[in-house]
Amino acid sequence: MFPTRLAIALAAAFPLSVLADEPAPVRSLGIVTVTGGRPTSLPTQIPTTMEGVTREQIERTVNATDSEDALKYFPSLLVRKRYIGDYNHAILSSRASGTGNSARSAVYADGILLSNYLGNGVGGLSFPPRWGLVTPEEIERVDVMYGPFSAAYPGNSVGAVVEYVTRMPTRFEVHAQAGFTTQPFELYNTSATYRAWQSSASAGNKSGDWAWWFNASHTDSHGQPLTFATRLVSSGTPGAAGTAVTGAVLDRNNANAPIYVLGTGTEYHTSQDHLKAKLAYDISPTVRVAYTLGVWQNSSEGRSVSYLRDAAGQPVYSGPVNIGGRSFAAVNGADFALTNESLTHYMHGLSIKSNAKGNFDWEVAASLYDYGKDEKRQNGGSNTLPAAAQGGSGTLADGSGTGWNTLALRGTWRPAGVAGAHIVDFGFQQEGYQLRYLTSNIAGNWIGDPAGSVASDVGGKTRLQSFYAQDAWAFAPKWKTVLGGRAESWTATQGFTRIAGAPAIDTSWPQRRESYFSPKAALSYQWAADTVLKASAGRAVRMPTVAELYGATSTTNSQFINDPNLRPEKSWTAELSAEKDLGNALARLTFFTEDTRDALYSQATLDAVANRNVTRVQNVGRIGTRGLEIAYNGNDVLAKGLDLGGSATYAQSLVKENAGFVVVPGDTIGKQQPNIPKWRATALASYRWDARWTTSLGARYSGRQYRTLDNSDVNGFTYQGVSKYFTVDLRVRWQIDRSMSAAFGIDNLNNYKYWNFHPYPQRSYSAELKYDL
Repeated sequence: MFPTRLAIALAAAFPLSVLADEPAPVRSLGIVTVTGGRPTSLPTQIPTTMEGVTREQIERTVNATDSEDALKYFPSLLVRKRYIGDYNHAILSSRASGTGNSARSAVYADGILLSNYLGNGVGGLSFPPRWGLVTPEEIERVDVMYGPFSAAYPGNSVGAVVEYVTRMPTRFEVHAQAGFTTQPFELYNTSATYRAWQSSASAGNKSGDWAWWFNASHTDSHGQPLTFATRLVSSGTPGAAGTAVTGAVLDRNNANAPIYVLGTGTEYHTSQDHLKAKLAYDISPTVRVAYTLGVWQNSSEGRSVSYLRDAAGQPVYSGPVNIGGRSFAAVNGADFALTNESLTHYMHGLSIKSNAKGNFDWEVAASLYDYGKDEKRQNGGSNTLPAAAQGGSGTLADGSGTGWNTLALRGTWRPAGVAGAHIVDFGFQQEGYQLRYLTSNIAGNWIGDPAGSVASDVGGKTRLQSFYAQDAWAFAPKWKTVLGGRAESWTATQGFTRIAGAPAIDTSWPQRRESYFSPKAALSYQWAADTVLKASAGRAVRMPTVAELYGATSTTNSQFINDPNLRPEKSWTAELSAEKDLGNALARLTFFTEDTRDALYSQATLDAVANRNVTRVQNVGRIGTRGLEIAYNGNDVLAKGLDLGGSATYAQSLVKENAGFVVVPGDTIGKQQPNIPKWRATALASYRWDARWTTSLGARYSGRQYRTLDNSDVNGFTYQGVSKYFTVDLRVRWQIDRSMSAAFGIDNLNNYKYWNFHPYPQRSYSAELKYDL
């Protein structure tokens, strides 16, 4: 991302903070030092590749409708965002972690965990980070740490750590913003325009020892269809049986077999509200206590549309159908599902932190994330449209009571009188996760009736307790090392899986307890006045999540199969970097490797007979990744006012060992890891025409990907496929006066139609108006 004047030798990756009381991260000998009294998950010494972006840069260069959009042009990162307000599939991907592996990255906001380690990826339930608890207007800075090289983080950091620093004012301020986005969308027989409206208001002040901040926002978003009802052409039976229909679209599925597309599903209309209140008090000049309350509410409807028409021109939603003289299995409520969701989640964060910058500093921090209300209603398979829109049988899935809590005790010791400069970070951390997910049948009216008989009831708890320490030691004039380790104790308790049916499943799983130690090391050398060489290595152990262990679910159109005996995923990761200061720019070249054993993978396949997606979680023996990443960021390049940045990443990520298989033994060996492209790249150019006008042009590219372990999904440009893509984004910003600004943007300017299981948005136009006092 672009540096703010680069601070000469300090690094383009770390723009200067505008907070008078919050210094920006500083780089010395390849090691990043974090100071300041604000809550954060970052340790004081960070021995790995980092990138960053500030609020001002986001405003100039990114059409940011959600907080994850701030990551759009970071090297090797991708968030699988499908529409504005995407709350259940927007998963972060990094160098060697795909968009199906949400538990292989860590996202924090002011030190509060937003990553959802109740599960991994999607399948039955979904577990993306809780992006909705941060709005773009709140963001002051975003820092990204690549790899598990700091002892201060659990094994989930193996991919990347994202830390959002949100606004905390130093004076009285008021902000308001309104935005609108429109997306003309054409695919198969769908031709429509989908729109989103957003508004927000915030205010804050600092007076004496007290500081406060309040933010409220509302989003009303109608996204494009995400799923499609299909039938294999080969499954049709020649003859006249079934209702003769027109409107089916001939296509090919991800295995390149001919299919008929019958209609659309999962067309979300979501209404979301976000409230955030932050309060800070300086107990003394060096000790601050801070509290954060976040509330996120979402009411969402998922709807379906049939392409099929009978002889009278009426839509067909049920019964056997006949297409071109071939009869196909009955269309039902699984093909054209309806969902209503009502969610209210709460986030609390409390910290007490010293910032004396003397021999010793300390912090105590705790957080709680609570699914206060989490209900999803859906029509039953036999309850079909149009009648299903008024009621009938269905299910109610209730996740209320689910959530997680964290506790961290941190210390920083800067010993005096020791030969060589030492800075020691150490601490204790505890994370607890609880899953409660009850699915009940509704015989009468799925839209409003209370829960009936139990369809499935799953739950359990996990807890991770960790001690860590790391020492940053400048042992020679041009040398610096960071040595550390992390000792972890993991328990899984109170697991149960109950599923009604024949045969019924009613199992209480035995308790598990395991312990691991993960060493970390980094070494940097000032090779020349403008060049630093750095090597980092570390082990990461990613524990199984509650949902992977116990969370079997079964609905009309999806099924998830758990495994209580999953082994933890163990990775050794290393990188070797060269960073060169070019005066007004910074260039970096990084070679990275990762060797992962017992990789935890959830794999979804379509059961054509049952007409639903079935997801199984499993350990994959060994996955090896080797890659190269190059990044460049510069200010006033070639001409004053022109900022340029970009990155390119090559990764060869292959399955090396696997006792399991998809069709025949050995069919996954040597295959590309799912959702990891060999090539990806970003480019971003921003030009400051004068003090009022800026224009930016960004581009993103990803090469071919696969979704299946055996790489049998050879057609990426279809439903359930993963395609390559190349998109271009435009943003123009006008600072009208000191307080008012306006912006216009186009995302996917070239209207590239690409897929990641679901279709991504097509060309989208956005406009926003902002007031800052």
